[in-house]
Amino acid sequence: MIRGVIFDLDGVLVSTDECHFRAWKRMADEEGIPFSREDNARLRGVSRMQSLDIILERAEREYSPDEKDAMAARKNAYYVDLIGELDASSMLPGALDTVRALRDAGIRTAIGSSSRNAPLILDRLGIRNLFDAVADGNQIRRSKPAPDVFLLAAELLGLSPEECVVVEDADAGVEAALSAGMRVLGVGEAHHHPRAHLRAESLQDANLAAWVAEENRR
Repeated sequence: MIRGVIFDLDGVLVSTDECHFRAWKRMADEEGIPFSREDNARLRGVSRMQSLDIILERAEREYSPDEKDAMAARKNAYYVDLIGELDASSMLPGALDTVRALRDAGIRTAIGSSSRNAPLILDRLGIRNLFDAVADGNQIRRSKPAPDVFLLAAELLGLSPEECVVVEDADAGVEAALSAGMRVLGVGEAHHHPRAHLRAESLQDANLAAWVAEENRR
């Protein structure tokens, strides 16, 4: 039986891609490092420090660990300022209806996000009360594609991995969900992932509550 659905946050319920891009772009420009929207696409689904390492591939010099820490903190400060502009209207199409439909059907819901800013984003959107558990980057050591954040979310829900479905928009997230032993709905960029159990361009295009109900009748 499917008893819980774990949602990635960015790209699934809300899009903060532009906020990330603008923050990384500002930091990269300050360092004289080329950074484009194509470069930004490579950062989807990976941690902040991994993202920084990708950006520094195009740097003209080596950076020390302390310099990297300072750069990541600077980018995050820019990002936090930008996400302060988010509100409920920033949610992606179908996101709110999907979460509510699942909860109305008695399905437990959780957030499984590698972002350390997930709690802040949920508060800005005003939707924290729609989730029974929140697992984020502050609580794990390994980011996706490691399964840690999804396993933690299931534990917080009091469910086994087999009882959970993950909703993800990044290939790294799909792989993390599969490694956790969970079924997965791929949306956005991940809707092409061949190993996803269900695929849709967005939550608006996937009647997830109906799919869960059908799976539970089998």
